[in-house]
Amino acid sequence: MTAPLTPVALGVDQARTRLPGFTVIDVRTPGEYASGHLPGALNIPLDHVRRALPELRDAARRGDLLVVCASGARSDTAAGLLAEHGVPAATLTGGTNAWAADGHPLDRPAACDTRAGWSMERQVRLTAGTAVLLGLVLGLLVHPAFQLLSAGIAAGLVFSALTDTCGMAVLLGKLPHNRPRATDLDATLAALRER
Repeated sequence: MTAPLTPVALGVDQARTRLPGFTVIDVRTPGEYASGHLPGALNIPLDHVRRALPELRDAARRGDLLVVCASGARSDTAAGLLAEHGVPAATLTGGTNAWAADGHPLDRPAACDTRAGWSMERQVRLTAGTAVLLGLVLGLLVHPAFQLLSAGIAAGLVFSALTDTCGMAVLLGKLPHNRPRATDLDATLAALRER
């Protein structure tokens, strides 16, 4: 029996020096990817990584994989899934946010739809803030029980921070502007096969 693979986490400087040798896989939503991604990155959203396993396995045989997301949480999940299936991959500590914060360039598609360009973190902040505000206003104007909505969102945010997961991001990721069309994924997988 072979030992399970352990994904390697690379800092921004380590990843930058090795970037030409990597096939970079961005596991964020298409909207987040369109708002800016590492140079040469291919977009395979986290919920489509299983479908892309054969192509990712072949790409890993040809060279090293670097899996990235906004902060590193989704890429850790994706790299863990790949490791379970015998596909070695590295992750970028701090994700695209850390890459950009260090002043490194991000590629952006020429025709970027700004509605779809909001990062998932920004979408979560807007949704959570709106729900909390709505709960407080309805609690003052209609009935105090509406304040439970605000309390529920607060509890969800605490749980999210403690577990480094985000149920709201999962739900928002299912919205049409955050979901890829099948032809986009097919084109990405074709591009991955050609690398």
